[in-house]
Amino acid sequence: MTELLAPAGSMEALIAAVENGADAVYFGTTLFNARMLAKNFSRDAVREAVTYCHQRGVRCYVTMNTLLGDRMMKDAMNQVEFLYTVGVDALIIADLGLAGEIRRSFPDFPLHASTQCSAHNVDAVRYLKELGFTRAVVARELSREDLETVCKNSPIEIEAFVHGALCVSQSGQCLLSSFIGGRSGNRGECAQPCRMLYNGKYPLSLKDLSLARHMPELIAMGVTSFKIEGRMKSPDYVGKVTRIFRTLIDEERGASDEEMRYLAEVFSRQGFTDGYYTKTVNAAMLGIRTEKDKEASRQLESRPDAPKKTFKKDAIILPPREHSLLPPAKVTPSVKKRAQTSARFYDAATIPDDPRAYGIAIVYLPLDRYNKKANGVVLPPVIFDSERDAVADALKRARAAGAEHALVGNIGHIALAKEAGFVLHGDWRLNIQSGYTAKVFEEDFADLLLSPELILPQIRDIPFAKCVTVYGRQILMTLEKPVGYTTLTDRTKAVFPILKEGGRDILLNSLPTYMADKKAELQKAGDFAYHYLFTTEGKQETLQILNAYQKGWTTKKAVRRIK
Repeated sequence: MTELLAPAGSMEALIAAVENGADAVYFGTTLFNARMLAKNFSRDAVREAVTYCHQRGVRCYVTMNTLLGDRMMKDAMNQVEFLYTVGVDALIIADLGLAGEIRRSFPDFPLHASTQCSAHNVDAVRYLKELGFTRAVVARELSREDLETVCKNSPIEIEAFVHGALCVSQSGQCLLSSFIGGRSGNRGECAQPCRMLYNGKYPLSLKDLSLARHMPELIAMGVTSFKIEGRMKSPDYVGKVTRIFRTLIDEERGASDEEMRYLAEVFSRQGFTDGYYTKTVNAAMLGIRTEKDKEASRQLESRPDAPKKTFKKDAIILPPREHSLLPPAKVTPSVKKRAQTSARFYDAATIPDDPRAYGIAIVYLPLDRYNKKANGVVLPPVIFDSERDAVADALKRARAAGAEHALVGNIGHIALAKEAGFVLHGDWRLNIQSGYTAKVFEEDFADLLLSPELILPQIRDIPFAKCVTVYGRQILMTLEKPVGYTTLTDRTKAVFPILKEGGRDILLNSLPTYMADKKAELQKAGDFAYHYLFTTEGKQETLQILNAYQKGWTTKKAVRRIK
């Protein structure tokens, strides 16, 4: 099967996608989707959309790709039951805890793993298969070679973005909007701070992706579904872009220069990029929406549209769906584990001579900076299949040198750490925001570092061995494209440091989290261990911070002493 999958932020956009040759459409409802600012679909509109599409042989996928807290699960599953009974063909899911509940109540409901799951290698898609997913939407940062490797070895269908806006951060690994604006991308409310000025320029604003010239090789390597991004876009955009890709797929060819110009006139940010796919990752990938771009789109809209073609497909008739919705599972740990206080350092020189004097049982360093002052390693945030062997060798060397613990932040990295003989600990990058998701990882991990987006009552709800980041400049982005600066300054004069981790830039928060004066509140949130994150601090500052946590200093007192 070769599927053209088009976005629909409204019924008008859905009709435009179908009329222009989409094999499937994806859209969100008014609950639990990553484009909550789109028009989206009410329940009545979902019924109408499914009927309209199925009569015309087009499949309907619904996005439920936000992360859920424990107290959201009942409402989410009620929504799943509705979507199941009205005949939605598949759900696009990011929350692995929700996926587990769907498998329990509706085992024949196809699940597609959202790109928010950060699946970027073969081990990741194999893990998703074990969790019951039938398709993975792979990371947009994959090169041609790495995408081909995934397609060749995947036990499930592979869906790849071929056109539309690009996040500059690895998908599912961005907290910038959440931390600086209180609008979480993981909850579908991203304010797009990457499109704003930093250092007087736009170093985080990428051009839109277009792989239109590469369609024959994408078809040949076995990509199942070709996905167009754009649920915030107009029906006109959806129709025009869908029509171009329908033609390219049917004729098994890449786009011509004229077709690329046409796509740019429909919408672009100073043109398009295929930099990740072709491994030309450089400043040419950057772009913003200029007045020239907007005028080109206006001129195109004023011209007569091309005549519509008729796309005849057999109607889709689903068998009756009769599974009952079970009450949400009671989440209790199957084995009682206790988390250990830990600290992550980015410079071995800042590690205290005796970490245990501060209650620190596990000291982590990034794998590429490991030395014997640490007893743990942080796996790289991204490990493509082309990098796997080198990472495996580095893990073996670290293990032989005395490292015992591994901080793992991606489902595609679990197998690597296990093979090297480490005790596994879950990193915040796993986006654990509920006991349901924690349950998925309980067997593999000794403890879990919870998402920094959680508030104390949500932390209390999770009954597993857990750690909470109580100090540090939170990592807000993991970037495949180097930023080109050591700091970024925004329009409010806030300064965001940039470090390297696993060969990739990471963007840090402008201010560190500080909770030494919140011991009483932390204790009320249940039994968990502290996790410290030391990035830009020198050794003396590190020691002063650790002393502050030992003595419970207030923020003001601690800041004065650190200075």
